[in-house]
Amino acid sequence: MARMAVDVAGIRLKNPVMNASGTFNIREADGLIDIKRLGAYIPKSITLHERTGNPVPRICETSSGMLNSIGLENKGVAAFIDQELPFLARAGVPVIVSIAGETIDEFAETVAKLGEAKHAQKTVKAVEINVSCPNIDRGGVQFGSQPEMAALVTAEIKLVSSFPIIVKLTPNTGVFVEAAVAVEEAGADAISLINTIFGMSIDIMTRKPKIGRGYGGLSGPAVKPIAVKMVYDVSRAVNIPVIGIGGIMNAGDAIEFLLAGATAVQVGTANFVDPGIMMKIISGISDHLEKTGCEDVREIIGKVEL
Repeated sequence: MARMAVDVAGIRLKNPVMNASGTFNIREADGLIDIKRLGAYIPKSITLHERTGNPVPRICETSSGMLNSIGLENKGVAAFIDQELPFLARAGVPVIVSIAGETIDEFAETVAKLGEAKHAQKTVKAVEINVSCPNIDRGGVQFGSQPEMAALVTAEIKLVSSFPIIVKLTPNTGVFVEAAVAVEEAGADAISLINTIFGMSIDIMTRKPKIGRGYGGLSGPAVKPIAVKMVYDVSRAVNIPVIGIGGIMNAGDAIEFLLAGATAVQVGTANFVDPGIMMKIISGISDHLEKTGCEDVREIIGKVEL
C-alpha cells in the first residue's frame, strides 16, 4: 500500500485529507464514519466573542455549487475551550483550529487564549487564520485582500501563538500571490486557499436576493478550476506547504490539487452531499497511487506536466 503521510506546518498527518472549516461536524459524524482516518479536523471558525451571524436565508443552491453567508456565527473562544476542546482531546484526530476576527488584536487575543487552555497543547496542532471570509463587514477578507495587512496579522499572531500558523487566503483579490509571499515572509508555516468567491443569486419572482445579506460566498464544483490555478501559482511562489481548497467532490478532484502543488486538501461543499465523502477520497487517492505505481503520495505533489 502506498504511503499517504504528509507534513504540513510541521505537523505529520497520516494522509492529506481534511475538512474545510464550517462544513463538517465531527460530533455528528462520530459513529457514522471512522473519524480517526482523517488527516486532520478543522472545527467551525471561532472568534474572541460570540457572534450571532448574518440574517437568514444563509444558504442557497446554485448551478454547480452553493452560496453561503453564515457570518461566522459561533459561541466564542471561551465556549469553544469549555464545550468543544475536551471532546476533541478524545477524538483521536489532529485538530487545526480556525480563527477569525475583526481586528488584529482580536485575532491575537483569541490565539493567545486558546494556547492557555487545558488540553490545547496536546490536542491543537495548528491554527488556521481566516483572513479571507467574504461574509463579514469588518476584518476577514479586508485583511486577506491586502498583502501588507495579511502579513501584519500573521506577524502579530506569530508573536503570541504557541501553535504553527496556517493562513487562509482569499481569491477575491488580484494580489493573492503577493499576499502569499507576504505572509510567508511574516512567519506563516503554511497557506490554505481558496476561500469562497463573491457571488449572488436572485429570485426572479420576488426580485430579491436569495441570500439574506444580499450576496455570499460561492463554493462547490463551479470554483474548482479557479482554485486549482491559484494553488498552482501560489505553490510555485512560496516555500511553505499549500493546502488546496475549492470544489473537491471526489478523489480525482483532490489529486488535481496535489498535482498542482498542494501538499494537502480540504473538502467542503461535498460534505453536505455525502458526509462520508472524505473517507472515499482518502481511499481513492490511495487506489490511484497504487494503480500508477507510486509508493508515496509525495511523488505526485506538484508534478503537473506543462
